[in-house]
Amino acid sequence: MAKEKKPKNETEPPVEGEDGEAAPAKKKLPILIIAIAAGVLVLGGGGAGAFFLMKPKPAVEGEAKAEKKKETKKADKGGHGKGGGAVDPKTQPVVTPGPDGVTYVSLPDILSNMQTQSGKTSYLKLKLTLECTDEEAVHAIEANMPRVDDVLQGFLRELRPEDLAGSQGSFQLRLEILRRINLVLAPHKVKAVLIEEMLIT
Repeated sequence: MAKEKKPKNETEPPVEGEDGEAAPAKKKLPILIIAIAAGVLVLGGGGAGAFFLMKPKPAVEGEAKAEKKKETKKADKGGHGKGGGAVDPKTQPVVTPGPDGVTYVSLPDILSNMQTQSGKTSYLKLKLTLECTDEEAVHAIEANMPRVDDVLQGFLRELRPEDLAGSQGSFQLRLEILRRINLVLAPHKVKAVLIEEMLIT
C-alpha cells in the first residue's frame, strides 16, 4: 500500500513531555520583543512630541526681543528729554525742551579732518545744537542722524582753517550747516544752528 501524502499546511501535533503536557510554543518570544519595541516607540514619540510642542517658537521669541528693544529705546529717550532715562550724548542726540515751544536737539560731537595748504593734518571739533519749533522736525532729526552726519562730514572736510577765521567765518559756517541739514530733513525745517563749541587743532 502506498503512503498517503500529508498536505503541506498541516502542522505536526505538539510533542508531549514526560508528564503528558504539551511543550511551550517558541513563538511567544518574538511577540514579546515586538510589544516592547512598540512601547518604546510610543513613549519615545510622545516625549519627542512634547519636546517640540513645549519649545518656544523663534518668530515669537524674536518679536518679544524687538518689543523689549523698542521699550528700552523709549525709556532711554525719556519722552524727548522730559525727565526720562539717560541718553548717551556721544552717540545719540539729546533733546531738551526750551521756552515758547522751542526744542533743542544737541548733536553728538563732530570731529573732522580739514584741508591745509601746508599738508599738515588739522582737525575741527564741533558741538552743535539745533533749534526746532515742531516735534516732527525733532523726530526727523533722530530718524535721519546717519544722513545728517554724512552731510556734515562731507561739508566739513572741504573747509580750511582760514574759512573759519573770525565772526564772519562762524556766521557763514552756521548758515551752510543749516542749509544742508534742512535739505536732509525736508519737508521739516530746523530754525537755527547754535555752535556750542568749535575747536581747531
